[in-house]
Amino acid sequence: MIQEKNERRSKNLAAAPRAATSQRHESLRHSLLEAAKTFIETNGLAELRARTLAEAAGCSVGAIYNVFEDLDAIILAVNAATLQEIGALMAATRPAPPAQKFRILATAYLDFAVQNPCRWDALFAHRLPAGIDAPDWFMRIQEAAFSHIETPLRDLRQDLPHSAIPQLARGIFAAVHGIVALGLEHRTGPIDLTALKTQLTTIVTAIAAGLAQERAGAPAQND
Repeated sequence: MIQEKNERRSKNLAAAPRAATSQRHESLRHSLLEAAKTFIETNGLAELRARTLAEAAGCSVGAIYNVFEDLDAIILAVNAATLQEIGALMAATRPAPPAQKFRILATAYLDFAVQNPCRWDALFAHRLPAGIDAPDWFMRIQEAAFSHIETPLRDLRQDLPHSAIPQLARGIFAAVHGIVALGLEHRTGPIDLTALKTQLTTIVTAIAAGLAQERAGAPAQND
């Protein structure tokens, strides 16, 4: 009995430092993510450096790599949080018929880009090294954001195979993103926000109308 108690006590004593280390790592991880988010919001992605984050988080540069594999991993985590924020914004939009829902979602996306230009830009400016794909956990978060486009698309095109919806939703997103990016960066000439919103809603309305027209002449399909 005494031996069992001593063994349990030894295990508890051994577990305590591990728990403390885990807590420190989690705290450091949070501090680094907040520092990275703040830096990107203020300065953009291009000048982000490990030393800058270490100074902001109050740690050594080496300590960063106790909680993140590299700087890319930190940027992915910040971008994942941005995607979740965009997803939550879309989820909070009001219910509406498909064509109207597309306009609401497109406008919400534009509004986020306008209000958070540097974090929005970081989503697309960041490049992983050649041959390295985004991790599965990041792709799941990205897919969850796209799912808000898929829902009204399924309502509009119930004739399409279920497997066709995600790819089509990404195509719609690409069209919306292209308009937003070109408009905000004035790549096609100066345009004010009101005109850009009008242009955006006109395009997504046309996309919805085209999809509806396509459906009218398409036979039903099943997976």
